[in-house]
Amino acid sequence: MPPSEQPVAATAADVALPVSASFGSLSARQWKSGIAAWLGWFFDGLELHLYTLVATPLVAHLLKVDGTTDPHVKTYSAWIQAAFLIGWAVGGGIFGRLGDKIGRSRALSLTILTYAAFTGISFFAQTWWQLLIFRFISALGIGGEWAVGASLLAETWPKHWRPWIAAVLQTGVNLGILFACFVVYELAGQPERYVFLVGVLPAIIVFWIRRNVPEPEEWREAKLKEQTKPQLRDLFKGDICKTTVLTIAVCSLTLTGWWAFMFWHPQYLRNLPQLATWSAAEKQQYVSKIFFLVVGVSIFGNYFSSWVATFIGYRRTIFLSCIAFVLAFWQAFRIPRGPDELEIYLPLIGFCSGVFGLYTMYLPPLFPTLLRTTGAGFCYNIGRIAAGIGTVVFLLYVSVGDFRSALLGIGVLFAFAAVVSWFLPDLAKGE
Repeated sequence: MPPSEQPVAATAADVALPVSASFGSLSARQWKSGIAAWLGWFFDGLELHLYTLVATPLVAHLLKVDGTTDPHVKTYSAWIQAAFLIGWAVGGGIFGRLGDKIGRSRALSLTILTYAAFTGISFFAQTWWQLLIFRFISALGIGGEWAVGASLLAETWPKHWRPWIAAVLQTGVNLGILFACFVVYELAGQPERYVFLVGVLPAIIVFWIRRNVPEPEEWREAKLKEQTKPQLRDLFKGDICKTTVLTIAVCSLTLTGWWAFMFWHPQYLRNLPQLATWSAAEKQQYVSKIFFLVVGVSIFGNYFSSWVATFIGYRRTIFLSCIAFVLAFWQAFRIPRGPDELEIYLPLIGFCSGVFGLYTMYLPPLFPTLLRTTGAGFCYNIGRIAAGIGTVVFLLYVSVGDFRSALLGIGVLFAFAAVVSWFLPDLAKGE
């Protein structure tokens, strides 16, 4: 049996979790952990794209220049986004480690407070570098929430439901992004900074989480039995090392491709020749509409990817999803297309993003219990650093108004990801 086909050994979570055949048989503890994680994912989606949707006009306002012609807008908006993605990676490491040390529920509360507070503070930014700092700190919480929430559910919900849990959680992100689109659309005639005030809302759920979501029993038992404290360097020792390296590679390639697309395609749309005579508000509403379509179709992609994974497993589904990404980018950007055509082709890319939901339940079981949020958070969020660098590199190779060729080239990253993903480990059957 080749290495990629060898199943990962069952963890304590796999043995201890009850097998629930229906929603009615789930315990109150499982429901509460599920609701807490889903709400965290929903607000993640909201916080993620409030800036993405208003980046060009907001940075142009801060710089007091014309956002459609001044190259500094493109440069500084990209640096702000890069700082956000790198902050996401750093937060995944910091809060991931805290999740293993102080518990999943406590760490989850801290992550939500962090990104809610500093998204709200972004409203007060008066310069581009102030906004960069606030976005970086808010990203620390968002990156940490992913690792902590994923491990919380991996340790409390039945393992045979994991593909569907992944789809439900990723749908929470998508709905949060759709809500961000709604907020930006409704505030299209107002100063762009007003959208950040909505980002304070997640802080409300922290009080509920701390009162109602207990720490998983598996984490409690592991802490009681703890003799040696696992360290980050343990991810690069023994059999775990290969899994760590492959997972980092796949996450880095796919996240760089996805975030370059999500950040730059709104700028591409704003510079379409057909939109040259539109007002700023009309352009903003059109961009929000396309963004809404891309993310809305992504919800169907979540469940499709989960459905496929129940038949062929996570690894093969990730491989096929990367191939689908390559084909979707080719179809969307191989020739110049008008606004009406892009309403059809860009959502095809969104459909392929269901693969990111699979990472939620696939990554945590690859690592031992007391390295679970550390491992999952490090491997997934280290891809944010690559994505941050990729966002900046993108702007170095494309001039204002000429985004199509560069967006087409992004598809190549998914081709490399497909090759690497083939050598990822398979989880044991039924997970």
